Amino acid sequence: MKIVGVAAAIIFRDDGCFLLGRRAPGTFYPGYWEFPGGKVEAGESPRDALVRELHEELGIEVVAFTPWIVREHVYEHAHVRLHFFRVTAWHGEIADHVHDALAWQKPGALNVAPMLPANAPVLAALTLPDVYGITHAWQIGVGEQLALLDAALARGLKLVQLREAALPEMQRESFAAAALARCRQHGARVLVNGDAQLARAIGADGLHLPARQLLALDRRPPFPLVAASCHERHELEHAARLGLDFAVMGPVKPTASHPDDAGIGWERFAELISDLPLPVYAIGGLSSADLPVAMAAGAQGIAAIRAAWRPDPAR
Repeated sequence: MKIVGVAAAIIFRDDGCFLLGRRAPGTFYPGYWEFPGGKVEAGESPRDALVRELHEELGIEVVAFTPWIVREHVYEHAHVRLHFFRVTAWHGEIADHVHDALAWQKPGALNVAPMLPANAPVLAALTLPDVYGITHAWQIGVGEQLALLDAALARGLKLVQLREAALPEMQRESFAAAALARCRQHGARVLVNGDAQLARAIGADGLHLPARQLLALDRRPPFPLVAASCHERHELEHAARLGLDFAVMGPVKPTASHPDDAGIGWERFAELISDLPLPVYAIGGLSSADLPVAMAAGAQGIAAIRAAWRPDPAR
């Protein structure tokens, strides 16, 4: 079956809500909700198709958009390759020219149904924040890390990785439990790095796999949320085959621990993560000041060890 290219838009309002449209009668899957967009025509790039389709469907001129993920799905009528873009600015008033209804939805709290089958993983990915904080209590001390975690959670941090293999076992367990309790109070999700037993013991939301563990697996670990650290394209592809929720890729820039390593840079980062079906965070010497360039390169956002805990991560 021929693969049909499709450009799909995640159109965001300032409040974080995104736009869905309901398919009209007389089309495939009438009554199902979908992201705006449409078929990539011959000789057209997905980016060009996005701009054209949003003008035709919604009457808007796109001003700012970035690439995100690429997913394939086989329907009864077509095998589609969906190029998703995040749209954050446009000119004109949104008007409904194709769908029979439009609805703004909050990530993780949809009140419309049914959705097209291809979009379930996309909806899950939309609940991921743009910053992934990684602890280092083994370097700065448990008390200091918990205090910094409290402050970051109060500022809105929603995704945390507990990366504490160097802590003694009993101290690691008590720290993990204390960190999880704090995150629960703020609605933040927690992944444990490399230790499935500890993740289960404290009731963490998921597991974060180092690259060596990732490559040793032939199936996804049984956690609600599973991620992996990657450094090469084949690792990212393996994470995608296992159906992981997201990956972390880098280092992009020099880091405090490896100041003489220039990192892979943004151009190489964009090449490595292109056309993947799962979101990828950039890591390595980054802060919130790097978010615009990270997203322009196709990243979900940034992951940070030190910058995540600064009062102003942009500095």
